[in-house]
Amino acid sequence: MAAPTPVATRTVHFDRKDHSDQTLLELYEALLKPRMIEEKMLILLRQGRVSKWFSGIGQEAIAVGSTLALRADEYVLPLHRNLGVFTVRKCPLDQLFAQFQGKAEGFTKGRDRSFHFGTREHRIVGMISHLGPQLAVADGIALADVLAGNPRVTLVYSGDGGSSEGDFHEALNVAAVWDLPVIFLVENNGYGLSTPSSEQFRFEQFTDKGIGYGLETAQVDGNNVLAVYDTIRQIAQSLRERSRPVLVEALTFRMRGHEEASGTKYVPPDLLEQWGGKDPVTTYEKYLLETAVLTPEAAERIRQGIKAEIEEGLRIAFGYPEPEPDTVAEQEDVYARFHQKVHPPASEKKTDRRFVDAISDALRQSLEKYPNLVVMGQDIAEYGGVFKVTEGLAAQFGKARIRNTPLCESAIVGAGLGLSIRGYKAVVEMQFADFVTCGFNQIVNNLAKSHYRWGQNADVVVRMPTGAGVAAGPFHSQSNEAWFFHTPGLKVVYPSSPYDAKGLLAAAIEDPNPVMYFEHKYLYRSVSEPIPEDYYTLPIGTARLVSEGEDLSVITYGMGVHWARELLAAMPDVSAEVLDLRTLLPWDKAAVERTVRKTGRVLVVHEDCLTGGIGAEIAAWIAEHCFTFLDAPVVRAGSLDTAVPFNPALERNFLPAQRMKEKIRQLLAF
Repeated sequence: MAAPTPVATRTVHFDRKDHSDQTLLELYEALLKPRMIEEKMLILLRQGRVSKWFSGIGQEAIAVGSTLALRADEYVLPLHRNLGVFTVRKCPLDQLFAQFQGKAEGFTKGRDRSFHFGTREHRIVGMISHLGPQLAVADGIALADVLAGNPRVTLVYSGDGGSSEGDFHEALNVAAVWDLPVIFLVENNGYGLSTPSSEQFRFEQFTDKGIGYGLETAQVDGNNVLAVYDTIRQIAQSLRERSRPVLVEALTFRMRGHEEASGTKYVPPDLLEQWGGKDPVTTYEKYLLETAVLTPEAAERIRQGIKAEIEEGLRIAFGYPEPEPDTVAEQEDVYARFHQKVHPPASEKKTDRRFVDAISDALRQSLEKYPNLVVMGQDIAEYGGVFKVTEGLAAQFGKARIRNTPLCESAIVGAGLGLSIRGYKAVVEMQFADFVTCGFNQIVNNLAKSHYRWGQNADVVVRMPTGAGVAAGPFHSQSNEAWFFHTPGLKVVYPSSPYDAKGLLAAAIEDPNPVMYFEHKYLYRSVSEPIPEDYYTLPIGTARLVSEGEDLSVITYGMGVHWARELLAAMPDVSAEVLDLRTLLPWDKAAVERTVRKTGRVLVVHEDCLTGGIGAEIAAWIAEHCFTFLDAPVVRAGSLDTAVPFNPALERNFLPAQRMKEKIRQLLAF
């Protein structure tokens, strides 16, 4: 199969239908502006005044026609060749140029480049370099509109190359299952960087893919701005009237390299020549001149006006100073600013609740408190989830808010971010913490970075049933909290008791930042205690002193708390403090320092494998900041550096519980 050329050999046929001259001229000016900006950017690139450029020359009709076809309050999620989206939405050129130059006055304060940003003001959510994840974000934005009863559509772009990613499949499938009003617009330009379509996929055209998802499809000449405008406008109006997704294929061609350094030597010259004859700007301009909608004099006036606007925008942008690094400001922008106010229970009435019940209570009461909260996960509705945490919630709150999902962790996490963009809260349940790997990119590159990059908080809690001790084997028993502990922008919470589980989950849902919330499976039905019946929250980032002592400190979390208490109960000659971190990111350094100062001996325990675990960071911090208070080296206890074995005897050997006693004896003997 060759690169797509089904319309390349024909001239572009424009059909004005009933459009007024004013509409035709509006399309012309909107089409011309990104072309003229690009031509200027290529000059600046050669002069070294911008660092990189991804050219959309030859593809402008898609971005311009489709964006103009939408209402201004409808979101567009473009890629790096869609400058026309930003110009149609009237993003100030000086701010746009400042973005390209990495200036603080750009949309990301110099923290990201080109179109890797969003702007709520202009209803745009830009790309991340991984391309595919933004398709699921569009699902979430559209879901929010459906839940709110707003008849709006969401438009999201994909390249033909990016459609090979699993995110493409997941997003289309979710949108189809949930009847979301999303227009998935595939720019089929023949190449993924240098790889031709023949090495990307075997189907003839993207419209063939719709039937597999139960989607309606359409194909349009992507170099014909009128055809794009009419097609998207008609589809959008239809989706506002009856919510559902549509897959649109826009046939076009990339006339320049993937980015300018790549060049186009891999493209057959005759293919470039064919598509050059279909240039969307020159062919449309010729049509307007031939039909007397546009005169040469008017065309020149429009060009001069755009040129003056570009030059003024550049003058302002080049006048901005280079960013002055401010470490405090950089760190403050990692999270959305939020001053937690702890909510005590309204009454003192308590009921004995298991760990699993406490989590369920927190979800139920948070759903009552926040009408904009949506819970999503596999089998969580009528079935109640594999651990029955959400049992009964669908009957109480409805399946619109307690949403069963397909098996697609990436799409659902991405949808959570989309909901957040529209002002909703989301809780995403991983069936097992192990399965989070399938949504890892969305968490560490989208949720974690969105506020730092462009000021958009991700109001998403990811619930993670975690841990070993139940003979579930290598793929249902992992402790993977350290993966996220290393990621700025996330918060990581790991309770060990029913009381903490309820209060911290409610606090995590209240927090507008992304929170990874770990629930140890072994604790679900093995521990219980009286906890308040009413809604309450506990402070995120504050450790809890479980027991006081003089001889040593055990710093731990999760199951480690229970192992430590059980072991120390059998060692009456040892007076030990047990500090339950509860929150791993941010962790309570002040509480750690207090206990180190008091006992001078420290054992850090976690269920995760020893190498690279959270204990290593805590031990290093103690050595760096509390060295003078230590009477012995900081000691760690963690699981073996293997996968979690299935056999119960092997699993017990894997876990650190049986090695803790010897570690304590070593510490006391030092």
